[in-house]
Amino acid sequence: MDYERLLHSKKTFPETVGLYKPSSLFRSRSLLSHQGRRSLLNQNLGQKPQEKQLSCDMLLKLSRYILMDTFGPSLAWNLFRFYNCDREVNLHKIHVSPLKVAQHKVKPFLLRRALQLLRNMGVLSEAQQSKAFSLLKKQILKPRKAPLKPKVDRSGRYIRRRRGFGISDAFWCWLSEGMGPGSVLPWRGLDITGYDLVCGGLVSRQELAPGVQAELETRLGVLSPKREACDEAGGKQSLSAEEEMLDEGWYGVRRAVAAVQGKKIKRNTSKAKRAFAPAPCTAAAHVLRAAVGGCEGARDAGSPGEPRLLLPFAPDPDPEPVPVPAPPRDASGSSERRQRIRSVPRPTAPFRAPPRPAAAAAARLFAGPCPEAAPHLAPWRPGSDTRRAAVVGRGAALRLESSAAFHSLVIRDGGRLVFADRPHGPPITLRARYILIQDGGELHIGSERCPYGSRATISLYGRATEGAAVEGFGQKFVGVGRGGVLELHGRRPRAWTLLDKTLHPGGLRHGPYSSEKRWGSRGLNLRILDAGTARVLAAGRFDTHLRAGECRRLLAFLARQPPGGVVAAAVGDSAARSLTLETRLLLRDRLGSRYIARLGYRQPWALVGILGGDQLSPAEDKREYHGNGTTGLAVAQRDFLTYDGIRFTVTAFSGWIKGVPHNGFKVEVSKGIILHLMDEVSSWLPGDRIVVASTDYSMHQAEEFNLLPCPECKSNQVKIDGSPLYLHTGEVIDGVDMRAEVGLLTRNILIQGEMEDSCYGQNRCQFFSFDTFGGHIKILRNFSSVHMSGVELKNMGQQILGSYPVHFHLAEDVDERGGYERPTYLDNLAIHHCFSRCVAIHGTHGLLVKDTIGYDTLGHCFFLEDGTEQRNTFYHNLGLLTRSGTILPSDRNEAMCLAIRSHVYGNYVPVPSTDCMAVSTFWIANPNNNLIENAAAGAQDVGIWYIFHRVPTGQSEGQYPEGHAEHTPLGIFYNNRVHSNFKAGLFIGKGVKTTRANAEDPREYLTVDNARFHPHQDADPEKPRVPAVIDGLIAFKNNDHGAWARGGDIIFRNSGFSDNGIGLTLASDGTFPTDEGSSLEVTRSIFVGESSNFGSQGGQNSYWGKGANGEYRTLPRNKTFPIRGFQIYDGPVRMAKCTFKKFIPTVDRYSSAIGFFMKNSWQISPQNNVSQILMEKSVGLKVFFGRSGQWFGSNDNDGDKMSIFHDLDGSVTGYPDTFVGRADNYLLRHPGCLTVPRWNGVMCTGKFAQLYIQARRPENLTLSIARAAYHSHPLRLQGVNRGAPYQQYQPVVMLEQAYVIQWDGRAPEDIILYSINFNRGDWLCVALCYPRESVFQVVADIYQRRTGTVHSVKHYLAAPSRASALSRTGERLFYFDRASGYLFIHLQAHEARKGHSYCSQQGCERIKILAHMYPGDSWSCGPNPFPERPAAAQRPVSRHPPGPCRACGAPQLAITSTPSVKYIRIQIQSLSRADVQNHLTSAFIKINDTVFLFSRRGIFFMVLDACSGAVVSRRHFGTVAGENAASAITDYVQTFIKERSLVLVCSRDIADMVGSSRMSVFTTLGSAKPIVFHKEGSFAMLGYKGQAKPSWIKVLNRAGYQKAASLQHYVPLKLKEYQCPANDDASLKFAFSQNHSEHISVEAVAPQD
Repeated sequence: MDYERLLHSKKTFPETVGLYKPSSLFRSRSLLSHQGRRSLLNQNLGQKPQEKQLSCDMLLKLSRYILMDTFGPSLAWNLFRFYNCDREVNLHKIHVSPLKVAQHKVKPFLLRRALQLLRNMGVLSEAQQSKAFSLLKKQILKPRKAPLKPKVDRSGRYIRRRRGFGISDAFWCWLSEGMGPGSVLPWRGLDITGYDLVCGGLVSRQELAPGVQAELETRLGVLSPKREACDEAGGKQSLSAEEEMLDEGWYGVRRAVAAVQGKKIKRNTSKAKRAFAPAPCTAAAHVLRAAVGGCEGARDAGSPGEPRLLLPFAPDPDPEPVPVPAPPRDASGSSERRQRIRSVPRPTAPFRAPPRPAAAAAARLFAGPCPEAAPHLAPWRPGSDTRRAAVVGRGAALRLESSAAFHSLVIRDGGRLVFADRPHGPPITLRARYILIQDGGELHIGSERCPYGSRATISLYGRATEGAAVEGFGQKFVGVGRGGVLELHGRRPRAWTLLDKTLHPGGLRHGPYSSEKRWGSRGLNLRILDAGTARVLAAGRFDTHLRAGECRRLLAFLARQPPGGVVAAAVGDSAARSLTLETRLLLRDRLGSRYIARLGYRQPWALVGILGGDQLSPAEDKREYHGNGTTGLAVAQRDFLTYDGIRFTVTAFSGWIKGVPHNGFKVEVSKGIILHLMDEVSSWLPGDRIVVASTDYSMHQAEEFNLLPCPECKSNQVKIDGSPLYLHTGEVIDGVDMRAEVGLLTRNILIQGEMEDSCYGQNRCQFFSFDTFGGHIKILRNFSSVHMSGVELKNMGQQILGSYPVHFHLAEDVDERGGYERPTYLDNLAIHHCFSRCVAIHGTHGLLVKDTIGYDTLGHCFFLEDGTEQRNTFYHNLGLLTRSGTILPSDRNEAMCLAIRSHVYGNYVPVPSTDCMAVSTFWIANPNNNLIENAAAGAQDVGIWYIFHRVPTGQSEGQYPEGHAEHTPLGIFYNNRVHSNFKAGLFIGKGVKTTRANAEDPREYLTVDNARFHPHQDADPEKPRVPAVIDGLIAFKNNDHGAWARGGDIIFRNSGFSDNGIGLTLASDGTFPTDEGSSLEVTRSIFVGESSNFGSQGGQNSYWGKGANGEYRTLPRNKTFPIRGFQIYDGPVRMAKCTFKKFIPTVDRYSSAIGFFMKNSWQISPQNNVSQILMEKSVGLKVFFGRSGQWFGSNDNDGDKMSIFHDLDGSVTGYPDTFVGRADNYLLRHPGCLTVPRWNGVMCTGKFAQLYIQARRPENLTLSIARAAYHSHPLRLQGVNRGAPYQQYQPVVMLEQAYVIQWDGRAPEDIILYSINFNRGDWLCVALCYPRESVFQVVADIYQRRTGTVHSVKHYLAAPSRASALSRTGERLFYFDRASGYLFIHLQAHEARKGHSYCSQQGCERIKILAHMYPGDSWSCGPNPFPERPAAAQRPVSRHPPGPCRACGAPQLAITSTPSVKYIRIQIQSLSRADVQNHLTSAFIKINDTVFLFSRRGIFFMVLDACSGAVVSRRHFGTVAGENAASAITDYVQTFIKERSLVLVCSRDIADMVGSSRMSVFTTLGSAKPIVFHKEGSFAMLGYKGQAKPSWIKVLNRAGYQKAASLQHYVPLKLKEYQCPANDDASLKFAFSQNHSEHISVEAVAPQD
């Protein structure tokens, strides 16, 4: 996209067509580069308005591309609130609040330019501009209250502060620590050292410590006079113009950055020519402002690293955005995005509370040096006395220098306790029953800038039955009351990352192998293994002791094995008697054995070697048999290396123990398994403990490991002890990111509860065998300061209401709005093995929870309690293994739900599936909270659940009116992951019961209840709807649903769904008439049925069976459960630009891309529509309407029969503008329809709407409706409100047709007919059956549902004939034919309908029929009162034009958690000799959807540029002599393939080619050892030539009798490790349109180099 001409281009903004498009406030996955932003702003800052009315398209561009991307959603939203395009917009109606904006915390010179831009475009008036600039100037030039004192470095020299440079205290703090080559400012891929800053002119050499000066002297040389002058002027200049001040302030930083990059930056001296600082300067401003690289740099044990992105979200400028690289996160676990998380938008406060005095003092201390270094602290070594109630009170300022134990510790009245930091001393442990901090008391362990470097433990002890509870806090706690300060800051390692290479069970691709036999294994036992993969290929037992013919079978077995394989042999019992000399000699030669020729009776013998021999002699061992029954074990053991670099050990053993023979084999990884991770994790240390999440249906496949020392590991690798039991995926599969999360559980500050060995007392021991009475942290309102980072919490929480690991209790606003200068946060916590939740936020707003792990906990993990909690941000948190608890009904599993009945009314028995069973990792009780880049990796029920409290509950009752939460707009939802959950990954809908149990409703308080989410502006249903945008959801391996959402408007986009029972279900706000016509949408997303992630048995995975490809795999729900990608419940729903893959039915189950809610009684809207859908060839069943049988029942409910959707462009059916319905629905049919038996469906053209029928007196009738043309095929509807005051029926009908309505009893006295989804002029003719003597009153009106009022009332008159009643003259007439018993009425819409509303803007047009019927009247009617006419064909179904749909499908090739990284899809299929003989003709390499076919024998190379994806070379090596082929391939790889190249290798029938030559050149491409080709076999490789060795390298080398080598992988482009040029174009240069298949025969193309 040409950003330079964006604002003034005539190109239509991508999302300005249509209604209810998502707000620009909700950012998409793609990011604009800094250079793109700067160019765009520079081009348009000075533009003068040409007209006083801007187009909506231009305003959207302004909002999204300039303001959103430069300042973030919060500030942009304050600049002007604009997100929708319905019409040309009058500028005067745009809301601009410059005063709020001027007070926003952002760099003032950026803000000034934004205000200038608004003024120049005519959006900001002169008066507003003048007032805003005046306030802005005051903000910039605000004088300091006290003169600055010079800072003194460690050598005693002063460091001058530069006035006017806008440099933060944090940056000067960093300088004062003694800046040198080893002291760096980690930022955006650069290490800004003291050398760079001096060269950049920001500091002079004299401002550095003397030792640093000498160290840098040889590098710096003599500074130029110009630089010296600039340096000397730095401390003197006083610039009057605020723009000059700010521009000059970062000039030094810009030059420092340029010095690192080797660039030159010119100083801008003319105001007219000045533009924004370059991208590095902008980023540096945020880095320095956030105090990154400040004093903490000298103390943090983690290595400095690099940020990845500026924002966690960005606008979606174009369907095919330019890729933006994402450098890896830094070693400390933070990134620039995370360091700037405070810029995550929160609704702007109408006011800001004055700073709290105590909080301000705490902030000053917090901003100062390391807390234990304060000179006024007195050493404290109190010892251990568990009877002592210690108090740190007024005037006490203590440094705890040794471990201590108390009964209790109270810090109050200004007392301060600081843990001493002695990295080389013993760890400090503080034990107490409780610790209470209040009334100005302070507890400090480290600080944000000076993280604690030693190990500290707070251990809370005590049983539930011991001691009295403290009011407001309970027992066994750390409590923070009014005025309290709690500052805990440990080392901040990376909290969690993703696995970047699949971890197989046992660490080997085909798993470990173990076999042990005793009796029954007499003779020689052999195992043959693939030396390149450690896979056991063949096994055999040969009784060479008793059976003479076994020697021939043994020799034949060995002859079949290809040379070069690993052979392991072991004697069972005895193998010598019939072992012939010829056989012994052959075994000696083939195996290289020294002992086999003299093997004796019952002699133990074991060998491990290479068939045919190799450079090394085999490992071999024997024992002598003496007849006493015990010989010990002969053990042979040897290490080997797989092609992908895994070292494994093969062991064979044989022997006698107490008269029993033993023999066996073992294959396992040698000396620890190395994990490959996505990010740099050098901050993870040996001895730390990690958890690897499940990537299968069962959350119980999560596994814990300890880290081992690993000097050979790279910075993104760690070595673990133990052996994994399950498969943990580490790659993108079928376009969906299924990489397992890997979290660090260890921190150097530990808060733990001391536990008993088992459950006791009243601690719910009927449900838990272990002690659940742990410690807890509770924070009450009006605390002074609470910040926690780098803290581990273990054995915390209690199965008691209000006692959670971390609990903010009714703390209200804890950010700037609440008067806190430093907003409260929890950062980098590891909460694991806890007994009640992870983080509970109760009546608290504005809290940041970041980089926090919640693992193996009971009850909802990240928990919002009363429904009032707003503006909280959950950023990059990980929750996994969330188990059921007992506290709330929603926490409980089935057994708990049925057993805990103390709070129900009477003898009510709860229904577990509806009242309980809702435990969730993220329980979000108010939608106005932000979820960004979190992972919910396994819960008993749901990963992320948005639940809605109709009114606030608990202690927050009465804080907002009824229905407020349900109408509140959704906060930011961006780039979250949900998998391995049983019920659903994401659930939007339902609420909690907000009344106490009573006779009318005996259910327990807070039981799961019904609710609908319908967000409106300002939570006001009278104002416009605000779409809730789910942007970037990844949902896989959830047993039931990937995601379920009910409400409107809700939009899913940029999401991936794979291996779920049902990928996504969208359900409307409610059926008519309660719903005004909301809509739901999914777009730009990928759906996969059964991916190549086959999973592994165990870990409570219930179902293991054959997949669609015949291989065994784990399955969701049940082996027979019908899998659906996108499920339609009711509607209206829209789906556009989505891709479907691998939905293939089997003999056991149906599997369809599009399906419908089963056993559905609700309405189905004909407004459901799909467009631009890509069904890949792997989709075997596109649509399925169900069949009667298991799961579908009778398939005869009203919704089942009425299932329908509209294929707008024919991308699903092949027929554009086609409606797809169930095959037996004759309300839709006409002669031009086409039946699709496999779908149980029919495709028809025409106009369709709904007829909504309300019936009273009686309310339990079955309605029969038939189209007159098909009167012999009526549709019978039961209705949806059986037993309600009225019954409702909602058939889908074809417009401009006649319909016959009958009942299974006497007609209802009151009937109301609503015309639903009718446009102005649409009509129907209806005949209703009544008793012959009935008398009617018929009235037409318009019902306004929102106000409950009725207007435009008109009475129908009796017509003299049926023809006149149905004449469509505009008169309102009815006709009752007493002979037939039919009442004839003509329905026609007279008002216009807008968007997806069911009714017109005036209200719902309806006809009310009141019938007076006499007892005994006959009510039987004939089948059809209309004249017999054949059904008229509507417009015939027309075939979609041939050719591929280039615009169909998701624009992204893959949906990943790193959306800025672009991928290409590689597939390689090789052929062996056997495949060719079976008439498989072509091997191929497929790059995205371009296929390169190979029909000749040989080896084929394709080379791609790793930075751009362009194909740069391809070469074929045919059938030649072995040495020549090896030489030719070696020369090609070494000479013609350049660095930074992806190398794809494919083979076809290589029987006569290289033979057994050792091809060591493949080690250049990433193979861990030379390749030895198998005769008549196959070979495939995905390699890389360059300095790095990426984790995605794959090698498959198969023997002729094995399945041909085939691999598929999504390969990332332009990774940092490729070292791509900075100016490289990251777009794919080769035309790999993923929706356009192309086959290229390599033989038709000349070889390229």
